[in-house]
Amino acid sequence: MPPIAEPRAFLEALFHAAVAAADPEKVLAAHLPEKPKGRTVVIGAGKGAAQMARAFERLWDGPLSGVVVTRYGYAVACERIEILEAAHPVPDENGIKASRRLMETVTGLTENDLVVALVCGGGSALLPAPPEGLSLEDEIAVNRALLASGAPIRAMNCVRKQVSRIKGGRLAALAHPARVVSLVVSDIPGDNPALVASGPTIPDAGTRNDALRIIDRYRLDLPGAVMHHIRAGSGEAPTPEDLPFARDEVRLVASAAVSLDAAAAAARRQGIEAVILSDAIEGEASDVGRVHAAIAAETAQRNRPFARPVVVLSGGETTVTVRGKGKGGRNGEFLLGLACGIDGVDGVSALAADTDGIDGSENNAGAFADGTTVARLAAAGLDAAMLLAGNDSWTAFDALGDLFVPGPTGTNVNDFRAILIR
Repeated sequence: MPPIAEPRAFLEALFHAAVAAADPEKVLAAHLPEKPKGRTVVIGAGKGAAQMARAFERLWDGPLSGVVVTRYGYAVACERIEILEAAHPVPDENGIKASRRLMETVTGLTENDLVVALVCGGGSALLPAPPEGLSLEDEIAVNRALLASGAPIRAMNCVRKQVSRIKGGRLAALAHPARVVSLVVSDIPGDNPALVASGPTIPDAGTRNDALRIIDRYRLDLPGAVMHHIRAGSGEAPTPEDLPFARDEVRLVASAAVSLDAAAAAARRQGIEAVILSDAIEGEASDVGRVHAAIAAETAQRNRPFARPVVVLSGGETTVTVRGKGKGGRNGEFLLGLACGIDGVDGVSALAADTDGIDGSENNAGAFADGTTVARLAAAGLDAAMLLAGNDSWTAFDALGDLFVPGPTGTNVNDFRAILIR
């Protein structure tokens, strides 16, 4: 079995194989809906929505129009679909304007018209639309509280849709009686499409009482106006059984499971066995990192539970309970936790990165780590444990030159983790 001379290059190649498997140009062609008698209107939101729009334009043989919103810096040129940009992960005024444009775009359609919704991760922040009595500042406060809470994404989106005029299927309800076909790139553990971007075109069964239980469980400190709105049940989100959704259709076009399979195949082509732990791992990022570290160390030192050489793959979406004032995202937090667990272990190299190209608020997708990370930090005068406690993983990996910065990828199937044990 060939040795891996450059572990980082190997791991980076696996990341790109995973991303390529979710490339809109490749995955949308098999999911195009039938042409309508009337108009074809495209809407969309997410960090890969512009790339999805461009791919759809190229694939669709017929007239169309529409508008999608993506994160600042993620736009690509389209000919017939207008691309808007707004803030992520904290909403801004341009997000308000984009939400209004999307709602206006689907208003006044007929039963002969088709709405194609291009939905991927990141849409929740990009589509702020506070209901009457609430403000953008209220929605920002909700988003900040959720991001710092450590709550899983399904819980976050259950709360988000209760304080919105566009989430939780409301955008699709506005399009009625037109038929809505949602083409979804899933970044959600378990691939429930109603949770991707808080489901602007896909309702789910979550209720305001579920949202109140989540608020209580995670001790969310939300503005009084928001709590009053939720408790009052003002504008309860629609349910999947409601009439406006009877003709709608949802198609999952890409997911973490498919991308991890592609990465595993790429590893095997290089003669390295690959195992996939799960495509739906959740939990506190640093804790998940320590569990992965234990598996890697056991394999490196005792050749169990997996035989060396092997690459251990996993996906999903971890969370970070913010306690410090440092910089970084969940993949950096995972890696710093892993680095502490494999300190001094030879032959282990890891990459963790968000498949959309951005981990947290900085410009890196993630970072690299190995059994020397903690010692190299110490040599630079930095304490790995203290950095982890302060949620400052970006500072750690930036100091070592170990950040991974591929730029925007045009898709989003959530976290990608690969640990090579040689």
